[in-house]
Amino acid sequence: QVQVVESGGGWVQAGGSLRLSCAASGSIFRIDSMGWYRQAPGKERELVARINSGGSGNYADSVRGRFTISRDNVKNMVALQMNSLKPEEAAVYYCNVQGLRTGLRRFDSWGQGTQVTVSS
Repeated sequence: QVQVVESGGGWVQAGGSLRLSCAASGSIFRIDSMGWYRQAPGKERELVARINSGGSGNYADSVRGRFTISRDNVKNMVALQMNSLKPEEAAVYYCNVQGLRTGLRRFDSWGQGTQVTVSS
């Protein structure tokens, strides 16, 4: 089993910043890709940013230049620095981790989500 736990959500005024963190633990042999998604009420879950094992990130067009994804391969953690937040970016943010478990079986695990509220 691989557990994924997010932290760092909360309330911020429009234009403000928040930093989300996510930690993966359990029977992990290797983590390949780590990412952040978000889901607003009544909308589908969408990709915000992903980062591969080499540290290369890719971003949704709507957040590029304002959000930065980073990872710590030793601690199996990924962070998302969000700047200049907009009210429409209020959502539940989810962490996703993909890789290999011990025994070399693939895993694709999600956290329970952390709420981000942006007031105008």
